[in-house]
Amino acid sequence: MTRALFPTQEIGSLAKPRWQLLGQRSEPLDEAAKGEFRVETDRTGFANDLPAARDVLLAGRAREVDPERVRDLGALFAIRFLESAGLDRVYDGEARRIEMYEYPIRQMRGFRFQGHVRSFDNKYYLKAAVVDELRLERPYHVDEFDFVKRHAHAEPKLPITGPYTLADWSFNEYYLSHQKGWKGRTARRAAQREFVVDLARRALRPTIQALIEHGCRVIQIDEPAAGTHPDEAELVVEGFNAATEGFDAEFSMHICYSNYRDLLPALLEAKRCHQWAWEFANRDVEGHDGYAVLAALAEYGDTREVGLGVLDVHRDTIETPELVAARIGRAVRYLGDPHRIWVNPDCGLRTRRLPVARAKLEAMVRGVALARAEFESPRR
Repeated sequence: MTRALFPTQEIGSLAKPRWQLLGQRSEPLDEAAKGEFRVETDRTGFANDLPAARDVLLAGRAREVDPERVRDLGALFAIRFLESAGLDRVYDGEARRIEMYEYPIRQMRGFRFQGHVRSFDNKYYLKAAVVDELRLERPYHVDEFDFVKRHAHAEPKLPITGPYTLADWSFNEYYLSHQKGWKGRTARRAAQREFVVDLARRALRPTIQALIEHGCRVIQIDEPAAGTHPDEAELVVEGFNAATEGFDAEFSMHICYSNYRDLLPALLEAKRCHQWAWEFANRDVEGHDGYAVLAALAEYGDTREVGLGVLDVHRDTIETPELVAARIGRAVRYLGDPHRIWVNPDCGLRTRRLPVARAKLEAMVRGVALARAEFESPRR
């Protein structure tokens, strides 16, 4: 089946609705949460798939609902939220995840959690040290994908945190202890390489294999740490290749808020990466073309797909459809082939209130329609 130009996708997480946060804590929904719940049920019918949990929550008896059923409702809400906005590929907005580091690490042996560290703004995560041989307890995110696959009408995908980011956000004690002599830069780099490759082979590969066996065809590898150490781009690539080699799936690499030129050409050695899912709109401001970096892909002869960020996820301003279409048009001119472009927000919209996120996504879809009218023609 031929896909229309500029298909759309989600690329990160959504904010969790108030009713989900209260329900997961077995707290009764207040009137605002009930109102939000009813409005979204009327809009998309998401809660009608779990009528028992829906009715008990609305009756004020949250203690009688298994928190996992509340998470099911949250996942259904996010799936229908993204589908109703018109997206072609969807996930559950990471409705079951608190953040992208702690959960996967908890599925492995060999780690010891040390305490919370600040990641950005007032956000914190619980950081672990690898202190022993790394072993995976069981593949993870499989139940998440099964749920999405069972309920999604649009094409399902799944994001998973990459091995480089998991290593970079951990303390590396075990592998560094294997290095003889002075623990300087060379020893630390060698220890980090061993850590990344072990994560890729021992944790991500079994997880990816299980996901593929459950029918997952589109897997997004998230590497937000890649841009913080551009001199380690080769290590990002080595971890990606070790995790994905030989698998029959469509892999993308999502790297947000980076100077991508600093990662090139090393990043281009990611052999099974089908799509670069990058951020552009955040830096597309007066006097600076946020899409000019795409010219670098043309300079290096890279012809892969691009997940094109056209929505700034850090501002409430709603992009107009015309602006979205103009950004897509600029990307086409840099890349030369409109068929290489998927359209998405820069990153997850979890920093925005849900009404703002919906308005942004709907404007994105309308902008795609404008761009299609301009560029759509039979593939030659």
